Amino acid sequence: MRILIIDDEKSIRNTLKEILEYEGYEVSLAENGEQALSLLEQGKVQIDTIFCDIKMPGIDGIEVLEKIQDMNLDVPVIMISGHGDIDTAVECIKKGAYDFIEKPLDLNRILITIRNANDRSTLVQENKKLKRKEDKTPPLIGKSPVISRIWNMIERVAATDARVLITGSNGTGKELVARWLHQKSNRYKMPFIEVNCAAIPGELIESELFGHEKGSFTSAIRQHKGKFEQADGGTLFLDEIGDMSLAAQAKVLRVLQENRITRVGSDKDISVSVRVVAATNKDLVKEIGKGTFREDLYHRLSVILIHVPPLAERREDIPLLAEYFIEQICTEYGMSKRTITPQAVEELKKLNWTGNVRELRNVIERLIILSSETIGEEEVKTYADPLFI
Repeated sequence: MRILIIDDEKSIRNTLKEILEYEGYEVSLAENGEQALSLLEQGKVQIDTIFCDIKMPGIDGIEVLEKIQDMNLDVPVIMISGHGDIDTAVECIKKGAYDFIEKPLDLNRILITIRNANDRSTLVQENKKLKRKEDKTPPLIGKSPVISRIWNMIERVAATDARVLITGSNGTGKELVARWLHQKSNRYKMPFIEVNCAAIPGELIESELFGHEKGSFTSAIRQHKGKFEQADGGTLFLDEIGDMSLAAQAKVLRVLQENRITRVGSDKDISVSVRVVAATNKDLVKEIGKGTFREDLYHRLSVILIHVPPLAERREDIPLLAEYFIEQICTEYGMSKRTITPQAVEELKKLNWTGNVRELRNVIERLIILSSETIGEEEVKTYADPLFI
């Protein structure tokens, strides 16, 4: 961790430097605001925390603080002064300072402040990474006619509140289509909530979707908001809806008709504004014939139908998908980017992709791990099958 000390008093700079280096920190020094800003603008040294004196000739500490904020550096700035008062401290904090310390400096206070500032910076960075991960919807890769038609349908439908039913086998990218429908809609700033209907036991799905009141059943130790409430104002994605029980289907149908839900254990209606996008790998028309899916719910959900084809029907997209996954996976693993030969790509196109795009990503990940810098035809023949060992 590197700390920058900005102070026009040489004795203060050197004393702080000795103390902090003894504690294991790397320290850079600046004798005035101009020198400090020049160092920060060059960006040659990563600075994790800054101590900045307020009273300095030329650019004073307050101006330095303002300029640091303008740089968007996200570095905690701790202001120090021998002429501290409440008004000055409040002004510093309002302008973005992390803390304010009066001279003479207390060693324990300095070390505690550094530790807390470092903890705060770590938390901020982790939150930003999580936010980027949540906000970044992966692209729908492909230039085949079927993918072009799907994109065209997304563009035309997204801005409306029309319900959409997405069909296709496992691993084709149905969830991705749902996320892009949300991302391009007027609801994009509101939540996108996903429910895997196949993964929730039948006796729990009602509570999961509509919520429950405290004490409504044995394990209901507190009130719980269901997925419809959580998605209020946004989009609710009901994945694998073909696996939902008939009892739950009836209640979902009521919500779609009335835009109101009732928590388990309550008789109070709650209004919700939710766009519902559903997906299934089943033929719902056949399920209706077998009596396992409600025909009226099917018609409510399928205002717009989007079918995502299996990878075998868009093999021309495999080169683009392979390049995308290579770059993505190498970045995740911190590896230098692998190259794949045209012959290897042709070999990938010949394979029987029963697991679709999800399977292709797994194969690319395996090839990256087990191959050298270049993925060739022989590597694909050897490692594409997970049972190659």
